[in-house]
Amino acid sequence: MKLAIMQPYLLPYIGYFQLAAAVDKFVFYDDVNFIKNGWINRNRMLQGDQVRYLTVPLSGASPMLKINEVLVEPRERWLRKLLESIRHAYAKAPYYPQVSTLIGRILTEPLAPISLLASHTVMEICRYLEIDTEFVPSSTQYGNAQLKGTERVLDICMKEQAATYVNLPGGRELYDSNAFSARGVELAFIEPNLSPYTQFNDDAFHPALSILDVLMFNSRNSVRDMLCVEVNA
Repeated sequence: MKLAIMQPYLLPYIGYFQLAAAVDKFVFYDDVNFIKNGWINRNRMLQGDQVRYLTVPLSGASPMLKINEVLVEPRERWLRKLLESIRHAYAKAPYYPQVSTLIGRILTEPLAPISLLASHTVMEICRYLEIDTEFVPSSTQYGNAQLKGTERVLDICMKEQAATYVNLPGGRELYDSNAFSARGVELAFIEPNLSPYTQFNDDAFHPALSILDVLMFNSRNSVRDMLCVEVNA
């Protein structure tokens, strides 16, 4: 069984979904410390030829809190403005009608912790793309929050009886393959496919934006084709 573990991100870039599609089970690491100015409550979108942030406001966010302890501000304060920003940015994109409906439905869901909302954006888009990976939160499954770093990851791998732990390329700097092989787990990585696609300006491609951007400019079948990536040790 192939396993991935990632913090829940809001409408993450396509590499996150390529990772999800490459594994059997995906663990949302939702009970680790919140990181300000990361990807938990924001991502990037294209407005004209400029990259802008798409942000869900939080109440009392602090690195002293776990991700699942940080709450989203009441939606009446930000949802309409956020959806209007998306409309302003992508109304002329070819797949705006169906994608805007999808995103509106996802963000309207009354989920208070940012961990649940961010996870929800991932799971609903995976459902839209017919990715049948199983998703679970770390906070309710493993009872090992006292462990840190590699030891906790390995403990989750052991409890899930995972044969392979799959990570994004940044994990090469975090993990020692010997520590995994000593426990009978293969450490593997995907190489994200960030191939260019047509945006508003054919002369300048902006890679690694939110999955929102990919969906606005590509058909569902085309995006599904982009999910196929190599998994290497």
